[in-house]
Amino acid sequence: MFKIESNKNKHKLCRLQFKLQKIVKFVYPFILRIHLFNLILILVYYLLKFDRLLMRKKKLLNSKDIEIVLHRLACQLIENHNDFSNTVLIGLQPRGIFLANRLANLLKKTYHIKGLKLGLLDITFYRDDFRRKETPLAAETTKIDFLIENKKVVIIDDVLYSGRSVRAALTAIQSYGRPENIELLVLIDRRFSRHLPIQPNYRGRQVDAINEEKVLVTWEETHKEDAVYLEQR
Repeated sequence: MFKIESNKNKHKLCRLQFKLQKIVKFVYPFILRIHLFNLILILVYYLLKFDRLLMRKKKLLNSKDIEIVLHRLACQLIENHNDFSNTVLIGLQPRGIFLANRLANLLKKTYHIKGLKLGLLDITFYRDDFRRKETPLAAETTKIDFLIENKKVVIIDDVLYSGRSVRAALTAIQSYGRPENIELLVLIDRRFSRHLPIQPNYRGRQVDAINEEKVLVTWEETHKEDAVYLEQR
């Protein structure tokens, strides 16, 4: 009797194993596909993450590109202002002064412009967000040791973004006289980011950047490299 029960149990066990094998054989491809799908998802996630890291800082201009741009801007200035006898350059503190100095040196040494006048203008107290900052803004140095009355003024900055810095400069410059004419020169023009109707007369490069992106200009004097980057904020 015990042997008969044992044989029945064995038979049931074999039948159960056979059914399990059939189920596993049927389900296994689906399990394999799910694992494969999850693996692909993980791979895509890390590829996108790596791609974002690569795109977090994209170089728009290298040192050679900037050198070419500076020569082009210098030639455009010479074309419009000839010997600069009635023209002065004004670099905006803090970042526009590096571009202004580069252009001034290029005009003097390469294109032999004599008596070129270069000034530095701080716009801190003329900014419309001066009293809106949680921490007080630190003022820079203004150095304009010449008259701008009835002069042609070229305001120089590195990046034209909202136009608010230029508006502040237009207000600040009136404290030093009434210019005959004012022009704007920028290295980078972010054309889709303007808050005010201000456009440059001279631009090195036009960049289409969204608000989540930042244009960073580096100089040999500050970052040991002349370059322009587009960064994710």
